[in-house]
Amino acid sequence: MSPAAQVDLKEYCLDVARRAKSAAAVVSQLRGAAKNQWLRESARRLRGDSAKILAANSLDLAAAPGYGLTEAEIDRLKLTPARIDAIAVGLEEVAALPDPVGEVIESTVRPNGLDVLKVRVPLGVVFFIYESRPNVTADAAAICVKSGNAVILRGGKEAAHSSRAIVDLLGIVAAETGLPADAVQLVNTTDRAAVGHFLKLAEFIDVAIPRGGEELIRRVAAEATMPVIKHFTGNCHVYVDRSADLEMALRVTVNSKCQRMGVCNAAESLLVHADVAAEFLPRVAAALAANSPPVELRADEHARQLVPTAREAVETDWYTEYQGPILAVKIVNSLDEAIVHINHYGSHHTDAIVTRDLDAARTFVARVDSAAVMVNASTRFNDGGQFGLGAEIGISTDKFHARGPCGLKELTSYKYVAYGTGQVRE
Repeated sequence: MSPAAQVDLKEYCLDVARRAKSAAAVVSQLRGAAKNQWLRESARRLRGDSAKILAANSLDLAAAPGYGLTEAEIDRLKLTPARIDAIAVGLEEVAALPDPVGEVIESTVRPNGLDVLKVRVPLGVVFFIYESRPNVTADAAAICVKSGNAVILRGGKEAAHSSRAIVDLLGIVAAETGLPADAVQLVNTTDRAAVGHFLKLAEFIDVAIPRGGEELIRRVAAEATMPVIKHFTGNCHVYVDRSADLEMALRVTVNSKCQRMGVCNAAESLLVHADVAAEFLPRVAAALAANSPPVELRADEHARQLVPTAREAVETDWYTEYQGPILAVKIVNSLDEAIVHINHYGSHHTDAIVTRDLDAARTFVARVDSAAVMVNASTRFNDGGQFGLGAEIGISTDKFHARGPCGLKELTSYKYVAYGTGQVRE
């Protein structure tokens, strides 16, 4: 890139961020009714203008083979009338959620009569970097604006035409319903250097949220000058305890691994207590082998004695997020060994125990250091919608500022407001 082009790109990013900051000041003051009107009208317009969005999507689909996308990736990119309707339904569902802005989280009246409130407020400007899925464009815009924020969307080049059509529609409806058009902006360059420029603009951008591959997320975490909400990987575990209901353990394990493999809350490792391994492992291995596609097991020596078809696991297998039909399997001799393994090799995302022992469940919940811990339930439930949060913008394994599924409330902060009657401090 020429020096002049670099200057132009830097100035473009700065202009986008400045406009987002100005829009955020307006959006933060909007009542819920105004934001809901924008969401519902946008949903109606999405359905009515679906032909335009499908036409834009066809351009992305035509270019997809040139980007080397797999059939599964092309399918995720593809829009249909039914998928557009699903996007519209998603906007309507966000509109139906309570407005978090202005919520009084806590309040107390001090002995001197001072009324102290802890009040929920928007973060400000969200810089969201995400993969090439058009529905994510609408979802992120909806959740950011509903929580009182402005958002800068940096989507993948593979969905550039689809995302542009969606954001243009959202902007038109915003102007018609009294929202600032700059509340939702789509970065109009695919130059990767733009991300670096935005990550330096902490004066205007309050939080960065990357959603994609580990390489992208680590780059954002390393370069950002503002806080980052993120998770790097989803190496999730299912631990089958010695007291487990083995029928339940079979259902939970297969669902955790197979219900959808290419997502961050799918199980990648299975730990089985030695007391039940001989009975359970051959059964779960047969069920996973019967899956379509069949799941390959990579197991320790003890487990391979029970399942001879399993491949030998190596050290890297215990760390790996496969996002496909491979599962690491280890036999452990105690609950303590399972917990130590999970905390050492896991990604602190989602881990599950299957047990009928309440004390074992409590110990597991207390000691496993993960954003979500499941007891007798699939890891696949770590999701904003499944947890009742409504829409989510991602899942965080951080401990500050948000952890787990990030919904409307996770895109807010708080301020203290004190109401007095002339009190002064002695």
